Order: sequence, then C-alpha cells, then structure tokens
Amino acid sequence: MAYDASMGITGGPETQRIRRVLSASSLAGDRVVNHAGEDLGKLNEIMVDITSGRIAYAVLSFGGFLGIGDKLFAIPWNRLTVDELNKQIVLDVDRETLERAPGFDKDNWPDMSDPSWGTQIYSHYGSQPYWDDETVTTDRTRSRSGSTML
Repeated sequence: MAYDASMGITGGPETQRIRRVLSASSLAGDRVVNHAGEDLGKLNEIMVDITSGRIAYAVLSFGGFLGIGDKLFAIPWNRLTVDELNKQIVLDVDRETLERAPGFDKDNWPDMSDPSWGTQIYSHYGSQPYWDDETVTTDRTRSRSGSTML
C-alpha cells in the first residue's frame, strides 16, 4: 500500500499504521518511477529550506550510466509520493515532462535564493511554490493565528 509523503499509510489491512515522518537518508537512493511504472532515476537528495523548515525540493538523478553523466532535476516535493512497500518514490509526471525539465549537473547546483529559478521549476511541474502557501511564515515558532507551533 502506498502513502503520501506528508501522511503515510503503510502495511497490509491487518497491520495498517500511519507514518508521518521518515528520515531523509532512508529515502535517498530510492528508485523513482512514474504512474506508468517507467523508471525515472533515483532520489539523490532532499533539500530543506532552513528558513521555513519545509522541503524546498527533491533532487532526482536521471540518465547517464553508473552515475556518470547523470542530469539532476529539482522536483517539487508535492509531486512525489512514497511507496514504502516497494521502496520507491512515485513522481506524478510523464517521462517527456521530465526530459523537458530544466536540470543541472553535480558541479552547478541551482541557487534557491533566486525566486525566478524556483518559480520556473514549480511552474514546469504545475505546482504551487511552497513559499506562496499562506500558512508559511519565516518565524517557525508562530503560525498565522499566533499560536505556538511545536
């Protein structure tokens, strides 16, 4: 049984349990497939926005041979789901969308402080940037309502 990265459901009917967190290192290296089952590469990294505490994007390694010549892609986290039973990540795009996506190489990582780059990435995948979410604040200890978040 698959689960959404933010609110996972795992196990069979007799052992279902909700998992809300996983370590980033447990996901790194997992295979990435699309809904058609096509192999899209491997999850390379999970990048965290240290100001908001949210996942900025996941890095997908695609192409190349034995890690040589791989192109890296920044993927909005909300386009991914985790299939824990099959130890893989499902990316909700077709292969052609990924092939047309702006990418980068291991020696030239993008600057996420450049809002135009981030907006371009999220737009390519048809996702709303996480920084446009009204509930996000730069002060991680307070929500919009003023209550303290733990």
